[in-house]
Amino acid sequence: MKNDNLLSFRMRSVRSRKRTIRKDVIKQIRKKYRRSNELWNIKRNIPWIPLDKPYQRGFVRFFVVREDIMRSKDGDFFEGILKKINTYMYSENRQFLKKKRKSGKRLYTEREQKLNRISSCSWNHPKFELTPRERQYFLKREEYCPYRKSYLVYYEFMEPWRFVLRVRPNMITHYKPVDFELEKEYAELESYLGQHKIAGIVHKTIYGKSNSWETKKQDFSLIKSRKYVTCTMSATEIAESFQDV
Repeated sequence: MKNDNLLSFRMRSVRSRKRTIRKDVIKQIRKKYRRSNELWNIKRNIPWIPLDKPYQRGFVRFFVVREDIMRSKDGDFFEGILKKINTYMYSENRQFLKKKRKSGKRLYTEREQKLNRISSCSWNHPKFELTPRERQYFLKREEYCPYRKSYLVYYEFMEPWRFVLRVRPNMITHYKPVDFELEKEYAELESYLGQHKIAGIVHKTIYGKSNSWETKKQDFSLIKSRKYVTCTMSATEIAESFQDV
């Protein structure tokens, strides 16, 4: 009788075996995820090697501070802002055109180039180093994202007329050597981690479980989510509730 009880304790249930298998799978996914990050850092830190003979590959277009603004006392100030919001566009020729079809005809129109927007994350990040004076030249805006089904906050420079576009040859002066074994291993890991089920496990166990639909629904502003229709509090009661806080 005693041996039977010991045997029953040693036998694992089906649920326990499944839990162990799942933990082992998650452990392997975590290991491959860490290895993928290590390889990415190795690729990123490979030093650039200068070319013996630099060559030109098309043209690059970017913003510069206007000459009259640069000659003023605030020239260095706006140049510092431009370094944080400048954009670069590349083209095979100086015209920077894009194809467009209209009524069956192929047309070429100029490619539009704008200054970078600052996301809410970068706006509050200390590494971005936005001074209080620089923040005064940005306007807070909101834009609806159909993919996330929410409003995204960004900051836009209010005086883009202070900058003009300039085109110059895009010269290739350095190259980064390629490690084929490293690239092969990294590609295999990315292919594995990019699978639908694996990606779901990564987002849930490593990045953290995403908010439920009901939680996201509460994060929307009152007016833009159209919840003001169901609001039963009066304006006076809402004001008093804010004063109490």
